Amino acid sequence: MAEQVIRQNTKGGKVWYLPNMLTYARILAVPIIAGLLMYGGEAARWVALVVYIIAAITDFFDGYLARIWQQQSALGRMLDPIADKVLVSVVLIVLAADGVLSGGHLWAAFIITAREVLVSGLREFLGELRVSVPVTKIAKWKTTVQLIAIGMLIAGPAGDVLIPGFTKAGIVMLWIAAALTLYTGYDYFRAGLRHVVDGE
Repeated sequence: MAEQVIRQNTKGGKVWYLPNMLTYARILAVPIIAGLLMYGGEAARWVALVVYIIAAITDFFDGYLARIWQQQSALGRMLDPIADKVLVSVVLIVLAADGVLSGGHLWAAFIITAREVLVSGLREFLGELRVSVPVTKIAKWKTTVQLIAIGMLIAGPAGDVLIPGFTKAGIVMLWIAAALTLYTGYDYFRAGLRHVVDGE
């Protein structure tokens, strides 16, 4: 009986592991960033950028700390990719709403957002089959370029005041991220669909 109580307490304690707390913080940062961007103004954009950078840093440390401290949990594995996708998708939507992304450049945001949704669905399916597809180096580069591009676009007009053409450079980076997204998305689906066909 005592052992059962201890196991239950230990299990519940995983909710408050520091890596999970960092993931919660990243999720909570999303409405803050979105609110600052919708509020408008150069100061708000710089604050939004600082919050975004901190959120992006937690994306590295939550997984790193979970591994070295052996604090991996099912909750963390579930929330970590959700936090990443919510952060990217919501910020891209707000950037489109405030006009930083417009016209044909919206396709870059659409490609990235659509890939996140489709890959999430495939991962959920493969999870049921107990199949994992490893993350490639190109996928890691895609994530890095994507995070930098979004950060540049968050600064947007405020960045243009300091460096002319800053927003345009961010859009170019976003298109590079979109191109890498198409490549890695195809690579991921090719690997995933192989398991789907084999399963049939």
